[in-house]
Amino acid sequence: KKLFENLKIYNSEYMSEQGKYPVIFISLKDLKGNTWEECLNRLKLFIFDLYAEFEYIREKMNEWDKRKFEKVLYEKEDADYIMSLKFLADSLYKYYGEKVIILIDEYDAPIINAFDKGYYNEAINFFQTFYSSALKTNNSLKYGALTGITRIIKEGIFSGLNNLKVDTILDKKYSEYFGLLEGEVIEMLDYFGMKYKIEKVKEWYNGYLFGESEVYNPWSIVNYIDDGEIKAYWANVSGNTLLENILYHAGESVYDDLKRFTDGESIEKYISDGTTIKSLLSNDDEIWQLLLYSGYLTKAKNQEKESDSNIYNLKIPNKEIRKYFGNMFLNRFFGTEVKTNILIKALENGDIKKFEKTLGEIMINMLSHFDLDKEMEKIYQVFMIGLVGFLMGKYEIISNDESGYGRYDLAMIPIKSNEKAYLMEFKISKTKKGMEEKAQKALKQIDEKKYDTKLKARGIKNILKIGVAFYGKEVKVVFK
Repeated sequence: KKLFENLKIYNSEYMSEQGKYPVIFISLKDLKGNTWEECLNRLKLFIFDLYAEFEYIREKMNEWDKRKFEKVLYEKEDADYIMSLKFLADSLYKYYGEKVIILIDEYDAPIINAFDKGYYNEAINFFQTFYSSALKTNNSLKYGALTGITRIIKEGIFSGLNNLKVDTILDKKYSEYFGLLEGEVIEMLDYFGMKYKIEKVKEWYNGYLFGESEVYNPWSIVNYIDDGEIKAYWANVSGNTLLENILYHAGESVYDDLKRFTDGESIEKYISDGTTIKSLLSNDDEIWQLLLYSGYLTKAKNQEKESDSNIYNLKIPNKEIRKYFGNMFLNRFFGTEVKTNILIKALENGDIKKFEKTLGEIMINMLSHFDLDKEMEKIYQVFMIGLVGFLMGKYEIISNDESGYGRYDLAMIPIKSNEKAYLMEFKISKTKKGMEEKAQKALKQIDEKKYDTKLKARGIKNILKIGVAFYGKEVKVVFK
């Protein structure tokens, strides 16, 4: 109890429950493997560590239970791992005479990895019994709580469990506990002498709307207070590989919407009450549920919604996540981070020859992923999404916006009006020979349609106009 003496929870009603019940806590975040055998072997080591933590309870066991316990503890071939969680709960109940609380964090991590690696059915068959034996009709259980990034109620993994109560970030119950409330963040910043940074902190780490509570990302807040530097913390943690792989193989409509999200738009999406992990990870229509529950999207404010509707207005919550999407797309499709940095530095320095050369090198790598006859527009969208991520903070990135007598393709507007702005227009050439003409036509269009009207109205005088023409894996850039 001494650990909690100076904390608010110490004076709450919950302290009367502290230390009252035996608790089994397991996190399955790192339970992964390239094959089912590899995953199962890691699970055995994991269960061994769990049993070793409670080794002392053997002293009160009868001989039969002691043999079962030691088979797991000593990793015998005939150890019963599939029922090991239930058996441990039963043993703790007998030892303490109090029912057991079971807490399982990231329950779905091994199933998601199993789908990605091709042993989904074996994992489902195992974990269905592993979970249901411990959590259903178990007289030793006080209660259990599971957390994950997928809301699964139709899944085979829970077909044996009809006593589940599901609460998500879309529900009001517990909504304020999924993150830090603004008052809590202000109090923390004030305590550490950092309250003056609240607006910047809000811009980067706030924006999540869970139920009716607006919350900050606790991981990012704690790391920011520790480091004192505003940057992406949560979005840079490991575990994004699966998401990136799914997005990498997504259809063109997904990229259309992701571009709109990174441009700051909110979009209505259907979020189902439950689905299979297999469907979630292989169906473009389900990807928004994964992005929502993973924290990459959030519900938009002031949303009018019918009580029985599953349509939600979604958006990117904050600058941290918007930057993640930009970096992820640019690095994923445009090659190495080194080259993308060279590209952007060349642009900012006005070195258009280097910009053209580097962009051409990047395009060679990037275009190898796509069917150019069908997906050229998708490529440009990914290109703009990448620029948003790398230049955000120094520039306001706007695409396909009205100005003058038409809509320009891309504008990079400096936060400081005395710095240089960039206007870009893209054209596709049908021949290599026609690239110069197309690039000049794009440049001419910027002037003829007066795309710089809005920039001049904002007091920006230094504007670099750039015409870009693409032909296959080649690029031509002209400017003035």
